[in-house]
Amino acid sequence: MDSKPKVAFICVHNSCRSQIAEALGRHLAGDVFDSYSGGTEVVPRINRDAVRLIKTIYQIDMEKTQHSKLLTELPEVDVVIKMGCDVVCPFFPADYEEDWGLDDPTGKSDEEFKAVIRAIEENILKLAEKIRNNTLS
Repeated sequence: MDSKPKVAFICVHNSCRSQIAEALGRHLAGDVFDSYSGGTEVVPRINRDAVRLIKTIYQIDMEKTQHSKLLTELPEVDVVIKMGCDVVCPFFPADYEEDWGLDDPTGKSDEEFKAVIRAIEENILKLAEKIRNNTLS
């Protein structure tokens, strides 16, 4: 990975966790890697609670910068991050892969949503550090 690596955050619907990760990846680690998200299915809108909370906490309007995408719409990537699918996570080829095993907060309280957002933020920062230090393995 000579240039800035491309990271894909994937799950089935590309409506909540993967969208949050794409937004936070751009916001917190855009100098380290390029962020994308996708799924095997698309939805008409990004999860309303995710949009609201990310806008409130980080002042990022995901509705203006992102939309639900199929994996086939993504470029070739270097790193795949699976968000933690309740069924089988989709396959997407990459040199390195992690599964963050995050519960889907859809339909749950703001506090549960915020806990998932915090976990994504922590994982984004850890991933950026691994990439900076060239310690992906």
